[in-house]
This record gives sequence, C-alpha cells and structure tokens, in this order.
Amino acid sequence: MESGELLQAARELQPDVVALRRQLHAEPELGLELPATRAKVLESLEGLHLEIELHEKTSGVVATLRGARPGRTILLRGDMDALPMPEDTDLPFKSTREGVMHACGHDAHTAMLAGAARLLSERRDTLAGNVVFMFQPGEEGHFGARFMIEEGLLDRDPAVDAAFAIHITPLLPPGTIGTRAGPLLASGDVFHAEIRGKGGHASMPHDCVDPIPVACETVQALQSFVTRRINAFDPVVLTVTKINAGTTANVIPETAEILGTMRSVSEAARRRGLQGLEEVIRGVASAHGLDARVSVFKGYPVTVNDEAFARFALETGEALLGKGRAIEMPNPVMGAEDFSYVLEQVPGAMVFLGVRPPDTAQPAPCHSNRMLLDEEGMLYGTALYGAVALRYLA
Repeated sequence: MESGELLQAARELQPDVVALRRQLHAEPELGLELPATRAKVLESLEGLHLEIELHEKTSGVVATLRGARPGRTILLRGDMDALPMPEDTDLPFKSTREGVMHACGHDAHTAMLAGAARLLSERRDTLAGNVVFMFQPGEEGHFGARFMIEEGLLDRDPAVDAAFAIHITPLLPPGTIGTRAGPLLASGDVFHAEIRGKGGHASMPHDCVDPIPVACETVQALQSFVTRRINAFDPVVLTVTKINAGTTANVIPETAEILGTMRSVSEAARRRGLQGLEEVIRGVASAHGLDARVSVFKGYPVTVNDEAFARFALETGEALLGKGRAIEMPNPVMGAEDFSYVLEQVPGAMVFLGVRPPDTAQPAPCHSNRMLLDEEGMLYGTALYGAVALRYLA
C-alpha cells in the first residue's frame, strides 16, 4: 500500500479515532482495573475480523487479526490507564473524575491502536501473517505489561515475532517521529530510607541523636556518589524527591525519612547504582551513630529497542511521513516504560510521535496538569501502526 493511500485511510478514520480519544479522556481510570475504558475499546472493535481475549487479572484486551495467508506475527501495543492528578485545562472534554487525568497520552495511544485495528482489518485479505493488538492497563507504575505477559500474552501459536509501540510527545510537531536503536527509556526504581536517631528537646541536641542533619548530609553524599562512582558514559540519575521529619519547632524527632528515584540506561549501571545507594545511606548514618533502614522497590527495566527493528521503524516512518520526518534520537529519555517487559522477550521498538499543539513555543510536557496535544498528530500514529504492520508482514 502506498504511503499516500495509507494516510488517506487514516484520515478517513480520524473522526472515530478522535471521538474515542475524547471519550476516554473524559472518563479516565487508574491502574489495572479499567472497566469503562475496556468497554469503550470493545465497542470500537465491534464488527472487525478479530479474535478477542479478555484478561482476567487485569482489564487487558488482546485482539488478534489473522491474515488471509500464513506468515509472521507482529504485536502492536497501546496503553490505557491515566494518572492520579488533577486536570487544569479548558478542554470541553476534560476529565469528569476528580484527581484523575490522561496527562500522558494513553487515551491517544488507545484510540490510535483501535483505529489501526480497523484500518488493518479492512485489508485482511492482503495480509500474510497476523497482527496482535495489545490494549494494556496499568502502565503508570502498576506493571500492566508484566501481568499481561504472565497471563499468556506471548504464549500463543504462532509466536509473536516482533513488537511495536507508539508514545506521543508534545515536544515534537505533528507528522514527525523519533526513536533510536538500543536504550530508549531508562529503568525506574524507587528507594526509601528511614534514618533512626534519638529524639529530645531542640535546645539540647547534645542529649539527642538528631537524624535531620544526617538526612541532609545523606542527600549531598548521594549526589557525590553519582558523580564520583558512576561512569559518566553509562549514567544514572538519582533524585531525592521527599524528606520528611519532625513535628514542631522545639522537638528533635527520632526519625527522618528520605524518598527518591533512580534511573539508568543499562542493567550494569542500575546494579552499581542501587548497591552504592544503600552503602552511602547506611555509611553516612553509621558515621554519625545512627541506624538507617533502606528499602528499594525495583520498577521497570530499561526499554531497549532492537537495533534492526528501530531502523526498520525509522525507515517506515520516513517512507510514510516524508524525508526528515523520522528523527534518530541521539540520547535516551530518562522516563521509564513497562513496554520494556515485552522488548525483553521479543525484538521490536517504541517510537515517539509528535503531537505538539499549534502556536505553542513551550508546550506542557507529559505528566503536566496542563498537558495538551494536537489531535491532528493522531492520524499519523494510526497510519504508522498500520504501515509498520503491513511492511513487516510483507
């Protein structure tokens, strides 16, 4: 299929894609249980030549399109969950659920994937192979992809040969994509430390063991650890996001808590970072006669694009969108993604799709309470899902 024909087909589907995105945006849901979202997705897939599987552990939906002839199998993924945060936009379809917002574009991902399911279903007679559409809950820290894999997502006959996903970005203009071979997104781990001292009167610190200055020193020591002990060419980003201690002006508390995150773009740096983090926290506390209890909550692994498939995606994007519209990114992004679990088992890639709002020099980024996207950019996402599947199966 020619690129122009594919873009025209996506444009014809665009009203339905936009309508679905707006419905999802108005009724966002959190985590692994998304009953209203799942119902909207299933309604959008009605009448298509799809085998539907409803996952039981989560609200995951797997829809399989079997082509007219045997061939390879490609998985296309769209995530469905929202974020626990308020929406401060003036959209007529803004969130109707207090404290819940689609601020990361998952509403667009889901709508584009549903559009691609229709686009490819209409071309089923020309397909040699299969397309698996993965509608995934729980990307925002709930390990939805891992749960879907555990429930058999990749245990199918024929096996999945490749996987592809799109993530929108307000930082690129519509009609452009960006990706890279190798690490695309970082691992994401959370650490919590409780520094335990001895409380007492604030006027007599010599009779106490004050955890607050030790917590402050620990933060500085962690930053020194990153710059002195971690290879600058295989970096980690370590950020303390919360310090909690004390109750009032004249009391030295017994404990101080530190909460933070660590990101890396290789498993080797991740191991070094997590090991060193614990050593530094315990070591600083011990030097001052305090005890530190450290907990690490391992999050998503590094999202690693297969080199050959990343180049395939860039070539497909340039053929579809035009010369210079498929950008090879020089560096990874330090956010984290649970599509990483799929890419650990299947060669594939994720790409970023431009949806920057018009006449906006500094658009609000993903996870902002004011995040907006240009829905015109979504038709390119629908077409790209289709183009990657058609070219791969050809």
